[in-house]
Amino acid sequence: MQAAIEAKLTSALAPTHLEVTCSDGNKWAVTVISEAFQGKPLLARHRLVNTALAEELEDIHALSLKTKTPAEWEKS
Repeated sequence: MQAAIEAKLTSALAPTHLEVTCSDGNKWAVTVISEAFQGKPLLARHRLVNTALAEELEDIHALSLKTKTPAEWEKS
């Protein structure tokens, strides 16, 4: 499933940085750094990710998201 998540997020958001990890069987953590988030509030960013992963979300128990622009990522 990790490869599918990475492929879909890469296709949908063209991230400059992407981290996808799984723990405890089906709890996923995703960090996406993308210009696609520029000017969008947190909820809109999460919706973009959730839309890209709609099929995978049916089988995911928990999903933790970090969504930042490249400028925000550089500051943190």
